[in-house]
Amino acid sequence: MSKKLHIVSLGCTKNLVDTEVMLGRLQNLEMTDTPDEADVIIVNTCGFIDAAKEESIQTILNLHETRKEDSVLVMAGCLSERYKEELQKELPEVDIFTGVGDYDKIDELIATRQSRFSPHVFLANENHERVVTGSRSHAYIKLAEGCNQTCSFCAIPHFKGKLHSRTLESVVKEVKRLVEQGFYDFSFISQDSSSYLRDLGINDGLIELIKAIETIEGVKSARILYLYPSTTSIALIDTIANSQVFQNYFDMPIQHINPRVLKAMKRGIGSDKIKTLLDAMRAVPNSFVRTSVIVGFPTETNEEFEELCDYIEKFGFDRVNIFEYSDEEGTSAYELSPKIDPETIHARAEKLGEIVAKTTEASLKKMVGQTLPMIVEGPSEEHDFLLSARPLLWAPDIDGEVLINDSDVEGIAFGNCYNVEVTELVGGNQLLGHIISA
Repeated sequence: MSKKLHIVSLGCTKNLVDTEVMLGRLQNLEMTDTPDEADVIIVNTCGFIDAAKEESIQTILNLHETRKEDSVLVMAGCLSERYKEELQKELPEVDIFTGVGDYDKIDELIATRQSRFSPHVFLANENHERVVTGSRSHAYIKLAEGCNQTCSFCAIPHFKGKLHSRTLESVVKEVKRLVEQGFYDFSFISQDSSSYLRDLGINDGLIELIKAIETIEGVKSARILYLYPSTTSIALIDTIANSQVFQNYFDMPIQHINPRVLKAMKRGIGSDKIKTLLDAMRAVPNSFVRTSVIVGFPTETNEEFEELCDYIEKFGFDRVNIFEYSDEEGTSAYELSPKIDPETIHARAEKLGEIVAKTTEASLKKMVGQTLPMIVEGPSEEHDFLLSARPLLWAPDIDGEVLINDSDVEGIAFGNCYNVEVTELVGGNQLLGHIISA
């Protein structure tokens, strides 16, 4: 009887790629969704902000409570790397600790029951076999690890290090291999994707990437996630707009819009340039613009917060992630004062959330009546008897789903792309669609 594996991937999609590399190394184990049946349990943790850290620790403890005797519990990833000394002392429940450098050696660590923290951050390349999860058609491609930015609120460079890009040749080889496996939709990701290849002396790395991916037969759709404002150019925006493969999808976390707060955040860019870039993105026909913002940054005044609210409302982003400021030791913002009290931070997040709900609803409303190419992923997890579809313009997991309640096509194949008419917006946040044709 084969041994069973239960694996949990927390945090971002970059973590997911590393989890898929671990799955590639452990294909001799049978996957199980039931942790108390598993012989090996792995949690790939997130250590970005307090909420993510708490989720990681609680997940470890919950799994320990239910796991069977003689099973192996592994704690991997960012949180494990960031607090390696403390966690090894405080979590006797964990059998093996490893950080962000040994995903491709996970089978060896389990076989020898050894903890290990390599001095270098692991970056998957075309030679690392992955088990792509969650989709028959879409895969994430990691472009780089680490980050050269110095944002005052972010601890990632402290444990991920400086920017380290894959070569363009490596990326192209991986995409070609995945196309051979049937994947045709790709999201390119890293901590700072718009800096891709800058560490290798190429300033327009993403433009070179777009040109290269466009030549690969079988790639039908692609998008780039996590553009950093100070390294995003109008030339890059134009290249995406003119591409026949890359969607007009612009995901640029601005974090704030007030000039003084941006300077305190050490974003390396002022509000005027941010607005210029966003206006250029919005001017692209059929563009989709997503951003992320932080509320309650130390020293943020009510007036500066209101300025952020006004801009978010007037611009009309298609999607906005709202983060409540998390005070992270080791960052320069940790030393800033005065701090904003948690109650005020939460109240600001709720107020901005109400604005974002309206801008999101407006974005969804504009889609009603349109016929768009969508991937039918399978049955909806939340609605019985309905199918879940994703417009090619949207990114997986974060932008939502369109529920299919009617079809002119028989024998729908999950993972295939169909033309879907958006027929209705229900409850202000859920689109319904009708499959028109293949």
